[in-house]
Parts: sequence; structure tokens; C-alpha cells
Amino acid sequence: MPITSTDTAIQPSVVDVRGPRFVAWVTTAVLVVVLLLAAIAPAAAAVLIAVQALVFGLGAALDPRRHPYGLIYARVVAPRRGPVTDTEPTPPLRFAQLLGLVFAVLSLLGFLAGSSVVGALFAGFALFAAFLNAAFGICLGCKIYPLVSRLSPSPITH
Repeated sequence: MPITSTDTAIQPSVVDVRGPRFVAWVTTAVLVVVLLLAAIAPAAAAVLIAVQALVFGLGAALDPRRHPYGLIYARVVAPRRGPVTDTEPTPPLRFAQLLGLVFAVLSLLGFLAGSSVVGALFAGFALFAAFLNAAFGICLGCKIYPLVSRLSPSPITH
């Protein structure tokens, strides 16, 4: 049964599925710019991937509604959309942001080590995952989350 917008205020562990898709589109755009910069200005690519790593870190640590791009969705985009018709749980989304953080940090380390190829490679991995979510609604981190939560000695309860 779909959850209405008033229900999501009562159930903080779910979010409107359109929010994470918007976040994925913004992330996709940022990562495309990182890859373009990697070819012509690796230092600028390093700065931008560092900013994106910070965004991923905040997304992993905070509720998706407090994610920087999620705030843009909530304040600018959501009021112009219809009521919430479908929701998804937040723990897998936070885990997906954690995976994005790992890729972004590895990308940043590649750029800082002077290897634009390594920096671009890991930014490309993050781009692939973000684009899958944005374009097709396939969240790789969300798909991996159940396996990781089963293997974890204590439940992942973000």
C-alpha cells in the first residue's frame, strides 16, 4: 500500500523514491564534470571529487532528507511534484552513499598521488552506480545492503 506524504512525516525510516533519484541525477552530473576535468585539469577534478566525497559522507551519516542534494530536492523540487506515491527505506540509501564515499575517496587519493587515470577510474565507478540509479532506478548499494547486513555481526541500523 502506498504511503502518503503525511505518512512519511510519521515514519522517518522511509523517503519518497523520487528524492534519491534526484540525488543520483545531481551526483551523475558532478561525476561527469569530474571525469571531464580529469583530462584537462586534474587538480580541479581532485577538488570537485573531494567536495563530492564530503557530500557522500554527509549522505552516509545523515538521514537522506538532510543530504545536501536531498535538501535541494525537498525545498525546490518536491513542492512542485505530486504527493508521495512510493517510498523506500533509508538504511540501504545510507549504505549506498557510504559506497559512493569509498569510490570518491579512492578517486581523490588517485588524483592526489598524481594518477589521473586512477582518479578517473574510481570516479567512473561512482558515476556508473549513480547513473544506474538515476536513469533506471537501480541502486547498487541498496542491492548489496541486505547481504552486508546479514554478514555484519551487529545489525546496520543507520
